[in-house]
Amino acid sequence: MTVPEPRDTDVAVQAEPSLATAAPAETVLSRAYRALSIGIVSVIVLIAFEATAVGTAMPVAARELDGVSLYAFAFSGYFTTSLFGMVLSGQWSDRRGPLAPLTAGIAAFAAGLVLSGTAGAMWLFILGRAVQGLGGGLVIVALYVVVGRAYPERLRPAIMAAFAAGWVVPSVVGPLASGAVTEHLGWRWVFLGIPVLVVLPLALALPQIRSRAAGSVGGAGTPASFDRRRIRLALAISLGAGLLQYAAQDLRWVSLLPGAVGVALLVPAVLGLLPRGTYRAVRGLPSVVLLRGVAAGSFIAAESFVPLMLVTQRGLSPTLAGLSLAAGGATWAAGSWLQSRPRLEPHRERLMALGMLLVAAAVATAPSVLIDAVPAWTVAVAWAFGCFGMGLVISSTSVLLLKLSAPEEAGANSAALQISDGLSNVVLLSAGGAAFAALGGGTVSHAATEATGSHPAAFAAVFLPMAAVALAGAWVATRVREK
Repeated sequence: MTVPEPRDTDVAVQAEPSLATAAPAETVLSRAYRALSIGIVSVIVLIAFEATAVGTAMPVAARELDGVSLYAFAFSGYFTTSLFGMVLSGQWSDRRGPLAPLTAGIAAFAAGLVLSGTAGAMWLFILGRAVQGLGGGLVIVALYVVVGRAYPERLRPAIMAAFAAGWVVPSVVGPLASGAVTEHLGWRWVFLGIPVLVVLPLALALPQIRSRAAGSVGGAGTPASFDRRRIRLALAISLGAGLLQYAAQDLRWVSLLPGAVGVALLVPAVLGLLPRGTYRAVRGLPSVVLLRGVAAGSFIAAESFVPLMLVTQRGLSPTLAGLSLAAGGATWAAGSWLQSRPRLEPHRERLMALGMLLVAAAVATAPSVLIDAVPAWTVAVAWAFGCFGMGLVISSTSVLLLKLSAPEEAGANSAALQISDGLSNVVLLSAGGAAFAALGGGTVSHAATEATGSHPAAFAAVFLPMAAVALAGAWVATRVREK
């Protein structure tokens, strides 16, 4: 996110002096950091498992609730509320410490899962996803604060790499477990079963956060009040994104009004929360923030439709459709590990451009399975390469952001990165959902594993524009370094 004032930091990324001078031999799994590292990585594992498992169950859930035409809302509803959660968490963490927003975020995340899992209508299902998004936004920024406060600078790349590694097992186990549960017990148990995993992160992470990273900045005095202007901007960006998504899905002339109101709210809020020059791809930090949004938005918007395409167009079971994305967790972690090698640091810009080319190629290849002669496993292979590219890009944006940020601006800039990520997901999912609905993508069979063979153009209208956006990201990657 951006900062309207250079020193208006949403998130305090300040290490304790004693931690900053930790012995060189220490690692994130040394005795001093082991419990904290395992705890916060467990939170990431929870989020990762939710993302992979829920994505697999989503096509069946949407069809049983007669809501396939609102399919994109189930994803963008999450991202819309997460935008507000990110700004709120930054303010809350900066002024009161990360413990409270992290706890509240995990609770909201679990409550949203329960609401979606018990929903009897699509609008209740989407509401549950929105509650999840609020919790997810609170959690992700609070975790950045924890890393900034509790770890010395030299250990931060390692814990960020551990975050990426935390996606590997869920990406393999999640679709398999979710598909099996969906087929044998019903999709609702995918949502209702995940909250049990909340217990582990709470038990491991919260006591360590309380002792290492709790309290307001400086640890003394009366906590500062929230920046009301930024809270208003956060509300505007979430409301504007929601209205824009609604207008994109309801393709009638009357929808132009909420769409226009959404844009009127969204544009000034974005300009107030992202670094100046972001949308002009100004060299350095603005391009880093822009690239994060371009990469995440194009990839996630496309990935959201992969299981639905394989289930409805190729007749795959939810399990097999979910497994098409399974290898991505491992290749994403591999890309993240590769970019962290010191000898590749001089080539980071080229690695990021290569990563975006891989993402563009993967997204463009996916709709080829709409042709019956193309094997369905083509998507799995393409997505493995695309996830490798994402590992190169996403981790690199985090590294470069810290490198280009002054200490007093690191928190707000970290939040800017998350806002760019979440906002692009909303905008591009809105665009993709509108194209999908306009070409009849919402009229599919209600049989869980029956291929309809109809409306392939609806899927192509999602994937091909996202491939073009990712390709543009390869150019943005050439501008991430200041000259």
